[in-house]
Amino acid sequence: MCSIAGILRMRTPGGVTEEELNRVGGCMKHRGPDQSDSYFFQGGGFQHNRLAVMDVENGRQPMTAEYGGTRYTIVYNGEIYNADELKAGLLIAGAELRTRCDTEIVLWAYILYGERSPSMLNGIFAYAILEEEIGEFPVPKRVFFCRDRFGIKPLYYAECGGDFVFASEVKGVLAHPTVPRVIDRMGLWQLFYLSPVTLEGTTVFRDVHAFPPATAGYYDEKGLRTFRYWSLRAEPFRGTREDAIGMTGALVRDAIRRQLVSDVPLSVFLSGGLDSSVVAAVSAERMAEEGRVLSTYSFEYEGNRENFRVSLFQPQGDDAFALLVASRLGTDHTVLTAPTQQIAELLYDAMRARDLPGQADIDSSLVYFCRQVKEKHTVALSGECSDEIFGGYPWFYRPEMLQRDFFPWLHDPRVRIGLLRNEIAEAEAGYRVLSEVYRRSIEEAPVVEGEGESMRCSRIASYLSMKYFMANLLERKDRMSMYSGLEVRVPFGDHRIAELVYNIPWEYKMENGHEKSLLREAMRRYLPDEILWRKKSPYPKTHHPRYEALVREMLRCRLERKDGVLSEMIDPDRLADLLDGGNLTWFGQLMSRPQLFAWLYQFDAFCEAYDVSFAL
Repeated sequence: MCSIAGILRMRTPGGVTEEELNRVGGCMKHRGPDQSDSYFFQGGGFQHNRLAVMDVENGRQPMTAEYGGTRYTIVYNGEIYNADELKAGLLIAGAELRTRCDTEIVLWAYILYGERSPSMLNGIFAYAILEEEIGEFPVPKRVFFCRDRFGIKPLYYAECGGDFVFASEVKGVLAHPTVPRVIDRMGLWQLFYLSPVTLEGTTVFRDVHAFPPATAGYYDEKGLRTFRYWSLRAEPFRGTREDAIGMTGALVRDAIRRQLVSDVPLSVFLSGGLDSSVVAAVSAERMAEEGRVLSTYSFEYEGNRENFRVSLFQPQGDDAFALLVASRLGTDHTVLTAPTQQIAELLYDAMRARDLPGQADIDSSLVYFCRQVKEKHTVALSGECSDEIFGGYPWFYRPEMLQRDFFPWLHDPRVRIGLLRNEIAEAEAGYRVLSEVYRRSIEEAPVVEGEGESMRCSRIASYLSMKYFMANLLERKDRMSMYSGLEVRVPFGDHRIAELVYNIPWEYKMENGHEKSLLREAMRRYLPDEILWRKKSPYPKTHHPRYEALVREMLRCRLERKDGVLSEMIDPDRLADLLDGGNLTWFGQLMSRPQLFAWLYQFDAFCEAYDVSFAL
């Protein structure tokens, strides 16, 4: 994995300087600590920071190839899992491959097949390819951009002052001096209603945009023109229950095995839940075939054994289950325990990693854990995306949650925005705008006319979850891991799995009242029953009472700053009620009062660190 960045000045005269380019790309060095390089051309420049995973010696970027009188130069961030299959066809078609690196596969696929090439790729990717006419003074023609189907690898851009700036992280785009750091009313509403989720194609900054998932496009002197190259399709399922189970199992195994290819040390995140245990079991089987032992990691918090509280969404801790799976699989297992003090202190780093106030200890603990894993491993596999695709969340099987007028994972959407002064928040106007976005999203969900209500609800829940909730989880995993130069792969994010499961009848996914029963049946031979039928438990949070005391004090210190943004925006009476009040749930299953204190701290620190101005 890597970071990519560039400045395009094709619509105005003048070249791009090394200093300008390094400002944009240099702030993302954490994503690619192994190598850095640049490519300059008439009217622009590309910059790349590399985390070397495949063909370490020969995979340097930017990478260039020439064909048919045109020079093609790529900056690429990602992994292609069907590279070997593509390679044979590319060689027959005329590609001149010189490395074992998948970067070259992506480059030559575009050279030979143009804008059809993204549909050929199975993987996670974001890239830009420059086309130049070969000559004594090469003339740039256009730049092709592309992002993977689920947006697992990030790509952001802005167009200001005649420059088109792109980068793997928002901080890279903001490093360009012409890009304003302005948050308008819509950005404020996203922060206080939806954060850490953002609407597709947007960021909270008015002038910085996210390149949408499953989208490609060209930039030239006429500007940016984009198109979608993939989308989910709703079709009737023609097979039997046994067909659904067999096809699902085959695809899940294939996706995991494909993602085990690496020239550097690889491991698996193992919580002891269904999803991570499936990934670990298939990975361990594959490595055993090669005479190797899989390394696994589980995560715990200081004091959680003593302070854990059972809830509907967290009926039990993970540690005993992770050890059980590791023992059964014979993995080289490590339990990492996050200290409470560091989880609080790393809130700032987590905000910088995400370029956004995020999910409190859920984010900061992941920064801590990824730093520990990076000491021995460069690549890890994780179980993200399974719940969104197979139906693991309550809104899949509780249709009343979808019938609300707001996103179902926001238990009380007015909690955060209710802390702001009325004249700043315009809370009800924001609620109406975002409620309309939610309504349109439901209407967008692909359905088959005449299907039963349970299948229709299943499709809508899956579409919403993949478009918004999964996008947030993938962003969190990418930013927190890459902040430490650790690449994390998500086998359940294989688009082939989503295409299949989206059309499988709901009764196969929720058999006998068990959520994700399709996945459980498909992977039955891999796991003991106590893991196979274990109730879903989300990524853990800290239950240590000292954490709330720490983040409460951190928030108090921020509020005492006379020049702090939060102290100007907050309604002191409402905040006092919160500080003295009981527990609450405001996002997902894990965000309660300590996490809200942490989020407010992150928001104020974010506004200061990013020199934010508000246009309200």
